[in-house]
Amino acid sequence: MTTTNDQDAWLRRYGSVAPASDLPRNPVLDLLYRHRSVRAFAPGDVDDATLTAIIGAAQSASTSSNLQAWSVIEVRDPDRLDALARLAGDQDFIRRGGVFLVFVADWARAGELARRVGEPADAVGYIESTIVGFVDAALAAQNAVVAAESLGLGAVYVGSVRNNPEQIADLLGLPEGAFPAFGVVLGHPDPDDRAGVKPRLPQSVVRHRETYRLPDDAAIAAYDEAVTAYYGTQGESRGWLRAAIARVRDAASLHGRHTMRASLERRGLASR
Repeated sequence: MTTTNDQDAWLRRYGSVAPASDLPRNPVLDLLYRHRSVRAFAPGDVDDATLTAIIGAAQSASTSSNLQAWSVIEVRDPDRLDALARLAGDQDFIRRGGVFLVFVADWARAGELARRVGEPADAVGYIESTIVGFVDAALAAQNAVVAAESLGLGAVYVGSVRNNPEQIADLLGLPEGAFPAFGVVLGHPDPDDRAGVKPRLPQSVVRHRETYRLPDDAAIAAYDEAVTAYYGTQGESRGWLRAAIARVRDAASLHGRHTMRASLERRGLASR
């Protein structure tokens, strides 16, 4: 049954656009519509049994050719959490969550298995392998986040793991061919956290029928207004359009990640 809160989640996701009356609904869809990034956590660990179930969900995600070219590093030690937080933008919620998961694009495992039987692992050096590792890690992580939210936990992705990927790789003992893709903090949401369901672009912008088309100015303007209104509820004055333009303006917008190709190559993923 659809509840008022579930309807509200759809409306918050798309601003003032109401769902079609015949839109299918079920608990899985409602959970997905309610997703929000949680950066304020209440005290409390994520116990091992819960995390084991979450990793099981992650491993149930699709994976290219069943290669499972990803791994995840579970970090709970306060000193290591502090070091990771400092390397990943000094974001304090990394220290305060129940557990920090670093998802890894991992060709070290398959490469090692090839070497053990005297076979080369030359294909690891091609960009297709790099892409597969990152895609596999992302698919697994999304399953993990959905599973965590289904259990009442909160989650937030941490892309700033790529700010200092080589130092983080050393800190986590990653071998050649394994690269930190992003992190995910899991924990118990702070009940006083005001963060809500953030509006997304209207489907008319991201959903293309048969062929691609560039976005309509009016749709973008309406969305920018919806995002500005959302951030207003968070005590912030910003929208979406200027941020999107700033992100593509120049290399400075990458916050040091413009050297990623060199980092990948030094870590054994030449991406030729």
